[in-house]
Amino acid sequence: MKLNLQAQLSDERLPAQSVPLQRQLRLSLRAEADSAERSASLNLCLVLDQSGSMKGQPLDTVKAAALSLLDELEPTDRLTVVAFDHQAKVIIPCQAPEEGGRLARQIEALRAAGGTAIDEGVKLGIQEAAPGRQERVSQMLVLTDGENEHGDNERCLKLAQVAADYGMTIHTLGFGAHWNQDVLEAIADGAQGSLNYIEQPEDALGVFHQLLRRAQSVGLTNAQLLLKLSQSARLAELKPAAQVEPETADLTLQEDGAGEYRLKLGDIMTETPRTLLINLYIDPLPPGRHQIGKVQVIYDDPALGAAGATSELIPLTVEVIADRDYQPQLQPEVQTAILTLAKYRQTQIAETKLKQGDRAGAATLLQTAAKTALQLGDQTGATVLQSNATRLQSGEDLSEADRKKTRIVSKTTLQSPD
Repeated sequence: MKLNLQAQLSDERLPAQSVPLQRQLRLSLRAEADSAERSASLNLCLVLDQSGSMKGQPLDTVKAAALSLLDELEPTDRLTVVAFDHQAKVIIPCQAPEEGGRLARQIEALRAAGGTAIDEGVKLGIQEAAPGRQERVSQMLVLTDGENEHGDNERCLKLAQVAADYGMTIHTLGFGAHWNQDVLEAIADGAQGSLNYIEQPEDALGVFHQLLRRAQSVGLTNAQLLLKLSQSARLAELKPAAQVEPETADLTLQEDGAGEYRLKLGDIMTETPRTLLINLYIDPLPPGRHQIGKVQVIYDDPALGAAGATSELIPLTVEVIADRDYQPQLQPEVQTAILTLAKYRQTQIAETKLKQGDRAGAATLLQTAAKTALQLGDQTGATVLQSNATRLQSGEDLSEADRKKTRIVSKTTLQSPD
């Protein structure tokens, strides 16, 4: 398995001017396998809410979705199941999924009662899944339908960082309408995973299987981007880095030295690239070609048990053209990434305005985000955003489901579960 790293500036040509110019750098990372290479095994941990609010159909459908995954796992995979209410307990210790009947009975025995302490479930899940980490792709699915009233939200975020440091990706699943989207999004972003919305119980099966397919497509893990900028280039001061695919999320660059940065990325998949957008400023330069930086990625290959492999080192170059001869050459792939991030930013601002009581301002921003979604060809996202803008303009309140779907479509292209 190798890593394909591609770098592209929004326009690598610059006019010879006396002021700094802004450029966006798009980075695309994908795992590529030779046909003879085997896939890495999976270390899957399910952390399931069994609090009292899950009683009845919600828990029944979640159990059915979890049971359906048993048939999809390989003998070399490992499965851990943890359940939580106001405390957490181990349902299935980390083991091979070979004894399907016994494991199914353990999952079927889940019963709804008590409150909700998400952090207790995540902590126990990290501990119990640890024995299966070696030479496997570690993934955790955390499902809840409620607020973390018996837990500590700050502790959740710290545990997400612990999981990321251990090389474990966390995907969060909000079930129904009453979960805290800020907390679940922060957990997922902190552990390089995804935020998912199960609006109706019957959607659970499709969402679980989408996430399983995503986990099975991971080829490389623990990826870290290394970015070195020359003295003629610098990062934008405000939110300089973001991911735009497979989900949109703000990223934090760690500065290692003057002009040197490191960025944790986590898993790299074979089917969907991990695409980043970095905002740069380039100082005035004389005509000619100049190198403004270079990028490289360090990663692990769990199928081979290889740690610390490196991609090729890619130079970042610009060509400075005499001002009178300069014609913009905008790259469409970078423009798509810019629009994707714009949709996310516009929706974020709309949510902030709504919390502040500025309904008109929120509606305007949602309309703008809907137009951006249409430019991207995201018809479903545009419909959700425009519908919510119309509701606000007509004096209606947004339901919890409306607010949650708005958050989801701001981060990705909404798809119906299979």
